[in-house]
Amino acid sequence: MTTTYRIAPSILSADFARLGEEVKSVIDAGADWIHFDVMDNHYVPNLTFGPMICQALKPHAKTVSGVAVPIDVHLMISPVDALAASFADAGADLISFHPDASAHVHRSIQTIKSKNVKAGLVFNPAEPLDVLEWTIDEIDLILIMSVNPGFGGQGFIDSALRKVELARQWIERSGRDIRLEVDGGIKTDNIRRVADAGADTFVAGSAIFGKPDYKGVIDQMRKALT
Repeated sequence: MTTTYRIAPSILSADFARLGEEVKSVIDAGADWIHFDVMDNHYVPNLTFGPMICQALKPHAKTVSGVAVPIDVHLMISPVDALAASFADAGADLISFHPDASAHVHRSIQTIKSKNVKAGLVFNPAEPLDVLEWTIDEIDLILIMSVNPGFGGQGFIDSALRKVELARQWIERSGRDIRLEVDGGIKTDNIRRVADAGADTFVAGSAIFGKPDYKGVIDQMRKALT
C-alpha cells in the first residue's frame, strides 16, 4: 500500500506580525496541514498562542480553490482538558497532548473526541510508549518528538528514529488508521530517514519558514520522500 505523506509547517517559526499571510503562503506552497505548537510557560518554558489565534487563522487555512487545510494542534500544556475543548471550538481538526500532562489520559482523549475532533498522543524523547497499550484503540495520531519540547530550531535527536519504528509497530498491530507524526529538527536532508523509520507526517518549522522560498523547500521534501 502506498503511503500518503503529509507535510505540516509549524507556525511557531512564522512571522507573527503577519500570521494570516504566512499561513496562506505556506498552503500555496504545498503544505498539507498547519501545525500549532501551543506552549503554556508551565509544562514547557515558553509561551506561544491560544485558541483565539486558532480561530483567527482558521479562515486563512484554505487552498486557493477553497478546500480547508487541517489545523493540527500540539498542546504542550498542563492541565489539558479545558484548553483542548477551547481549541476544538476554535476550529482545530486534530489535537494532541502529552500523556504526562494529563491526570486522566482517557478522559482527555474523550474530551477531544466529544468535540468531533481527532485526538493524538505526544511522546517526548525520553518518554516510553507504554501508555499506547491502553489507548491505541482510542487515538487517531501518534506524535513523536525528535527534540525536547519548548523551543523551535533545535537539532534532531537520532534516538527518536527507534521510537518511530516502535510506534509504527504499535500502529500495524492495531490495524487502525493512525497517523505517525514526527516533530523537531525535520529538514530536507533527514526527512527520508524519518520516513524510512515509519513516519508519514512531518512537522517542519524553521526548515520552511526560515527560508525565502517555501515552495522550494516543500518540493525538496516531497522529492526526498519519493
